[in-house]
Amino acid sequence: MEQTLKITNVLSDPTRLSIYEYITKNHKEVTVQDIAEEFHIHPNVARLHLTKLEDVGMLVSENRKTGRGGRPSRLYRLSDEVIELHFPFRDYKLLSRIALEAMHSLGKAGEKALYETGKRYAKELIENQLMKEKVSKNELTFNQKVDFIKTTMTILGFYPDIYIKEKGQKLYFQIFNCPFKEVAVDYQTQTCNMHAIFITGLLEALFDNLEVEHVQNMLDGCSACAYHVNIQN
Repeated sequence: MEQTLKITNVLSDPTRLSIYEYITKNHKEVTVQDIAEEFHIHPNVARLHLTKLEDVGMLVSENRKTGRGGRPSRLYRLSDEVIELHFPFRDYKLLSRIALEAMHSLGKAGEKALYETGKRYAKELIENQLMKEKVSKNELTFNQKVDFIKTTMTILGFYPDIYIKEKGQKLYFQIFNCPFKEVAVDYQTQTCNMHAIFITGLLEALFDNLEVEHVQNMLDGCSACAYHVNIQN
């Protein structure tokens, strides 16, 4: 049962599930670069997905010379283990679409409720993480707060790169995976705005005065979503 829970958790990410299905259907070994190019994601994100699939025994890997010179490449293939999952199908994507359409039908009031709820959930998430770590935000240094945000975003499947600029006055970060991408295709404005406000909520739970600017959107053809954060001391 424990292994089943681990596998279902790993496959709950749509991109990771698609990668596993791709390897299953093509019956061939793949490299990190193969997956990065096939799914239009950063190589670091591709490596993380493959590692998680390997951690639960769905894939195995080995270093092997490819005949192109240079260092051996790490090749991933399906594990010989039989993976069996037995659980009822749950279509949370459909539920998300129903909820978004209901909010959209309510106009500005619906959108306001969506954004306020998204920010509240983000703040509660950070507060719960702080309670788990038995630490308050006032005990954390600036860099520790940034690491806390990065860890939380990674757990959520955002896979961020965060850079500190101007002696802690500004943050610049990119998000290489959008967990809401499938729903955002039909409701881009509402979903992207909610995502940005959700991220603002994560940051506001640790930093008191800040401004967040969404400067790049992967749904517009960019390689990642990017944000600038100005922090007022």
